[in-house]
Parts: sequence; structure tokens; C-alpha cells
Amino acid sequence: MDKIVALSKRRGFVFPSSEIYGGLASSYDYGHYGVLLKDNVKARWLEAMVRERDDIVALDSSIILHPRVWEASGHVSGFSDPLVDCRTCKQRFRADHLADPEHEEVRCGKRPSKRPGETPVCDLTEPRQFNLMFQTRVGAVEETGVDVYLRPETAQGIFINFKNVAQIARRKPPFGIAQVGKAFRNEITPGNFIFRTLEFEQMEMEYFVPPDEADEWYRYWVDERYRWHLRYGVRESHLRVRPHEAEELSHYSSGTSDIEYLFPIGWSELEGIANRGDFDLTQHAEFSGTKLEYVDTATGERYVPHVIEPAAGVGRTVLALLCDAYDEDDIGGEQRTVLRLAPHIAPIKVAVLPLVNKDGQPEKARAIYEQLRELWPTEYDAGGSIGKRYRRQDEIGTPWGVTVDGQTGEDRTVTLRDRDSLEQVRVPLDELGDELGRRLADPWRS
Repeated sequence: MDKIVALSKRRGFVFPSSEIYGGLASSYDYGHYGVLLKDNVKARWLEAMVRERDDIVALDSSIILHPRVWEASGHVSGFSDPLVDCRTCKQRFRADHLADPEHEEVRCGKRPSKRPGETPVCDLTEPRQFNLMFQTRVGAVEETGVDVYLRPETAQGIFINFKNVAQIARRKPPFGIAQVGKAFRNEITPGNFIFRTLEFEQMEMEYFVPPDEADEWYRYWVDERYRWHLRYGVRESHLRVRPHEAEELSHYSSGTSDIEYLFPIGWSELEGIANRGDFDLTQHAEFSGTKLEYVDTATGERYVPHVIEPAAGVGRTVLALLCDAYDEDDIGGEQRTVLRLAPHIAPIKVAVLPLVNKDGQPEKARAIYEQLRELWPTEYDAGGSIGKRYRRQDEIGTPWGVTVDGQTGEDRTVTLRDRDSLEQVRVPLDELGDELGRRLADPWRS
């Protein structure tokens, strides 16, 4: 994980937030390449969920919702974790993580080789419940303001729009509503880089189905989401599906499975797929007084749909892709660090590099760059030796490099270099765009 964190900062993927002020725990800013990588992850998710299907539509709901939404969902009364404080080191811990072997990162603030409570200096308080929602107020005047919350998940914004979407989009079950957006959780023990943060983005889809089809669709979405991660290069050996045991299930869930990835911190949740039943629509119907059901106007049949929910985090997906793509190899006695990202995920698709900064090569390279960037995210790189520029592009995961050299002016060809195989071939300038397009369209595996 230290290597991933170092690379992320060195190459501008992720920075500690408010770093010049000493940072803010578990808060991060995404740099240029991190933004492009995140945008690619979200775009590929929306493609799979919305653009490639006829049965799912998109939504972007408000971050601040009516406070009754969170009463209906159970977040106000039940969205909390058991908290303990250490009076000695002043650190805060989740009580249920203190002895959990899956949370080895929980360590004593004075003696990191020990866990909290294992040393005589530890002075832990009794556990108490701690609500995870960030609270604020809406209103110009404090005395007349209304307490509201920053949403801890994007799902409830989908449920309260079920009636709008079903009517206006003319959809009937089975159909889905997909949303990508920010969520906020005042986590007690955030950490492990961008794996768990206070502010994060979710990719959630609620799939509304007839009650008797819920189990079938639940199995379908577990398989479908597993295949999506493989599609963009995650190694199958580092991916698994773990069904929840009965004692792990939420009270409304009849089945939940986690797609887990083998992070450097161990097997951890990458995405969850849950059969939520009719709990959410029933709760919001009761609290709002609005019927949230499907009515078949032809037959008169009516029912409250059950919901299958695939929910993934953008940050966790980015972290898994970085961990899975990170590699080190040896080229001519020199160690190379490379991100073997799938081309559709890589922040930059192609880099254009003049071999030397003279003899008209920069001008020719710049002209090629101007043409290619109209088609794909492209970077022009002329700083330093050609070897250093190749290494820099390898570290940000750029799949292909186009090098302009002396021969380019003679026969209008360039060298096309492949990041993974290191193969270099001469390609006519007139065929360069087609060749890159063909390579981008080809199936890719790590």
C-alpha cells in the first residue's frame, strides 16, 4: 500500500487534502490523472448500467434531502457504530473492531505493536453509539433553521423518485434507476488511504422487480457485476464473491453478497449486491403518505416491487484498479514501475513524444498531438530524455507512445510503442488513428 500511496502522490493521482495545513484525516484530493481515472470508472459503470441496456435509466438526486427521508430509512435511529475513546492517547475506535482479526490496522496510539486495551496505559471508555451522518442546518436564521443531513448513501434519493421515474420514463418492473454521486459518513475508524473516507462517491443502482422474481434477479446481478470487474482488467485470482452469513444480513435483506478484492490490506469489500425486498418503498410510502407501488393498467394488478441493489464505491474501485495494475519489472538492468491499466480505464490513452527537441521534431509531434487529442485523451511530452518520458508515461498507465524521430520527416512514419509488451513498430502517419482505434477496441487482459 505504501508504494501505491507514493505513486499516487508522485504522479498526481491523489493528494492528502489540506496538506499545507497538516492534512485532514481520511480526506483526499484527486489530481489531474486521478480525476481522469475516476471519470473513466464512472463512465464505464454508466455504460454498463444505462447506455448498453434498455431497462435502466439515470438519476441525479439532491445531496440534502428532506429530514423525514432519513427517519423513514432508519438512518436517524439506527445508522450508528459503537464508539470507545482512549483517555490516554485521545484516539477513537470502533468497539467491534478492537478484537476483530480483520481489522489489524486498529492499533494503540502509544504502542503501535499492541491493540487498544492490550497495554496498561490504555484507558478505554465504555462503548456508546455514534451516529455516522453529518448534520447541518437549512435556513437563513439559526433559530428558525431545520436540521438536515448530508446523505450517507445515494439509494434513498432513488427510492423517493420511484413514482416519478416509473410514470415519466414509462417503465414497468423489472427496471432500474442508476445514480453516481457523493455521500458522506462521519466514520469512526476511517483509513487505509482512499479505501474508507469521510466523503466519497457511490455508484448505486436500484432494480425494481416483481416480488416472485427477486431471487432470480439477485443471482443475475451478482454474476453481472462480477463480470464487469473482470471486463476492465481486474485479475480473477484477486476477486471473489462472498455471500453474507445470516447474522451479517441487514434486517430488510433476504440475501447480500460482497464482491471482494484482495487489497494489500487483505480481502475487503469492493461492491455489495443486496436483495432489499420491499422495505424501502414500504417505509417511504408509510412516512410520506404516498403510494409507491406498480399498477398494471391493463390487468389491474398492483404490488410493491422488491429491490435488488448493486452498490460500488468509486474510490474503492480506483484503489483496486491501481493495486491490480501496479507492477515492477526490469528493462536492461533498470527497474521500471508501470501501471498496467486497461486502455478504457487509463487516464491517458496515448502520449506523443519528439525524440529530440530540434530538427523540427517538436513541431511535427505537436501537430500529431493536436489531431489525436480530438479523438482520445492524449498527452504531449517533451521534457527530459526519451527514456525518462517513457518511464513517466508507464507510471501513469498510458498504453501507447508515439515517437517522432528523424525518419518521420523522410517517410511520414512514427514509432508506436506498447506499454505492456514494449513492442515498437513503425506506423504510417495516415494509418496511426485507425491503428490506435483498433487497439483500443481489442479485448484486453492484464
